[in-house]
Formats: sequence, C-alpha cells, structure tokens
Amino acid sequence: MKEYTYYPGCSAEATAKGLGLSVEVIAKPLDMKLIELEGWTCCGSTPYDALNELESIVVAARNLALAEKKGRDLVTPCSACYITLNKANIRLEDHPHLMAQVNEALAVINLEYHGNLRIRHLVDVLVNDITPEVIATKIKRPLHGLKVAPYYGCQLVRPHFGTDDTEFPQSLDRLVECVGAEAVYFPLKARCCGASLIISEEKLALNLIRKLLDNALENGAQCIATPCPLCQTNLDAYQSRVNSTFKTHYKLPVFFITQLIGLALEIDPIPLGLNTNIVSPKEVLNYIYNPITHSTTH
Repeated sequence: MKEYTYYPGCSAEATAKGLGLSVEVIAKPLDMKLIELEGWTCCGSTPYDALNELESIVVAARNLALAEKKGRDLVTPCSACYITLNKANIRLEDHPHLMAQVNEALAVINLEYHGNLRIRHLVDVLVNDITPEVIATKIKRPLHGLKVAPYYGCQLVRPHFGTDDTEFPQSLDRLVECVGAEAVYFPLKARCCGASLIISEEKLALNLIRKLLDNALENGAQCIATPCPLCQTNLDAYQSRVNSTFKTHYKLPVFFITQLIGLALEIDPIPLGLNTNIVSPKEVLNYIYNPITHSTTH
C-alpha cells in the first residue's frame, strides 16, 4: 500500500464535502494510505498572494515544513491548494533570501523548511502511481455507457505546476474510461469556469459557466466530472442562477472524479457525499444502477 501525507484543504471540509468524503472512502480500495497532516491549516488560498506575498508564503510554508518532517509526498485533492503550495515551494527554492525570511518567521513556532518536499495533486497520484490500468482491475460496477465530460479547469494543468498537456489534457479522460464510462469530446475541458469572479463579476462568471455546460451537453454528456472544488461549486451550485439569467434549463449533474470512481467501486452514494451535490445526480444513478431498464426504455 502506497503511503502519502494527505492535505485535504479547507474546501474538502466545507463547501466541497463530497470531495473530502469520496477521497477518504476510495483510498483503501485503491491501496492508498492517506495520512492526514496533523495540524494543517489553510494554504493561504490564491488571492492572499496578491495582498501580501511574504505573509502568504509563510502561511503555505508552515504546512510545507510540517509535511517535510514526515518524509513522504504531500498529496492534496484541491487544485487551488496544489497551485498555492507548489508556488510557495518554487519561490522559496528560487529565492534563498525569501527562504531565510520565511524560516525566521517559522522559527517562532520551532519549524524550519528546507525545500525537500514533493507536492502532488491527487489526480497525478491516481494516474501515475496507482494507474488507470490497476484501478480498472478493482472496478465492481463498471459505468458502461455513461457519457462523462471530463473537466480539468484552469489550475490542474497550467504551468509551471501542471501534470498534463495545457490545452488537451488526458489524465481525467483516462480515469473516466478506466471505470468503464465514456469520456466525451469536450473542447472546453481546460477553460476557466469563472472561479471566484462569481462573487465580484457574477454575470461574467455565469456566462463562462453557461459556455461550459453548453459544450458538455452538445457533445452528449450526461454529467461532468472534475477534481476541482471551486469548479464543482460553480458548475453545480450556480446552474440555477445560469438558468434564471440566460433563460436556459440546465440540470447537468457535476461529480467529483473521486465520486465516479467510488460508484464504480460499488460504494454507496451517501458515503461518497453525493447527497451534498446541488444538481440531483438521481438520473445518472438510475442509469448506473439500472442499465438494462434504461437501455430498453430509451
């Protein structure tokens, strides 16, 4: 069983409980031992860096210093945390003076960071350590016939931290296909969902969400799968807002990729946090659990 230091991130325990729950329950069947980092705190999130670079890096570095002491790769399921922690790590490596400043701050709590930590996204681990081929051998309920739009979002694939091609990534496609589903053609798979602009520039963000939903549906998707908590929130929780703004009628379920994997592992929907999704996944669940009935009635 492969061991990793696990950094859930704030979203996985709040607005994206479905992500946190599903990661935890699929780990053991996939032979991953995720050892939660004791004493972890917020990574600082993406906007903090724009307000105070040094403070934001100190916040991130505290988590890095704690994880470094464990001697294992640090794994997070959150794309924003992945970017924030990696960015801090690279800046500290490239700027020794900054490293000295940060360690001076960390010394107050008896910590020191040396830069000897590998920070990874859970998707990277699933694809390159566990591998889709091995995951496929563990599937108990193949999601045959289910058409899924794999949505990467901006942060998972963007340089310098991306683990896949920037414009035409394939890692999520491979995970979708290894559980028996079909990864549909989805040209906007790495485009922005609007992110936190949903707060400050709502109309702009809603239009971006509408384009993504349109693109997924026009290519036959029955649902969307993403690893990113903010992307999932925007596409899931704001569909009704998109509908009221643009007079559309979207009701496209938006799963975390870990929830889809869990369903294929024959884990019940509630432990996977599917009851926390906003757009009802009932139609997709009916398709998965009653494939014969579905195929004879459609």
